[in-house]
Amino acid sequence: MAERAPEAEALAASWILRVRPLAMRLYLLRRRIATVTVAVLAGLLRSTLNAAFRVLPSQRIEYESLRKRIAQEQKENELYTQQIQGLKTDEKAIEKEAREQLRYARPGEYVYVPPAPANPLPPATHSAKK
Repeated sequence: MAERAPEAEALAASWILRVRPLAMRLYLLRRRIATVTVAVLAGLLRSTLNAAFRVLPSQRIEYESLRKRIAQEQKENELYTQQIQGLKTDEKAIEKEAREQLRYARPGEYVYVPPAPANPLPPATHSAKK
C-alpha cells in the first residue's frame, strides 16, 4: 500500500487543481448566493403565510358559529334537565304527561279521542304535472 502513496498524492493534487477554481469562485460569490437563498426562503415564507391568512377568517367565522351552537345546545340541555328533574319530583307534572301521552284518566273520567279522517287529503305540491 505504501507503494501506491505517490499515486494517491498525485491524484489528490490533480483533484485540488481542478476543484480550487470552482471553490474560489463560490467563495467570491458567497454573498450573492446567500442573498438569493434568503430571497427564496422569504418568498416561500410569504406564500405560506398568505395561504394561512386566507384560511383564518373562514375559520374564525366557523368558530363563532360553533360557539353559538354550543351555547344553544347547552340551553336546550338545561331545559331537558329541568324537565327530567320535574318529572322525577313533581306529581302534577307526572300526571299531566300520563294524561297527554298515555291517555290515562282518573276513575269516572272519559277520554275523548277524535276519529281519524276518512279520506286524508293528498299533500299539496306546487310542481307542474307532465
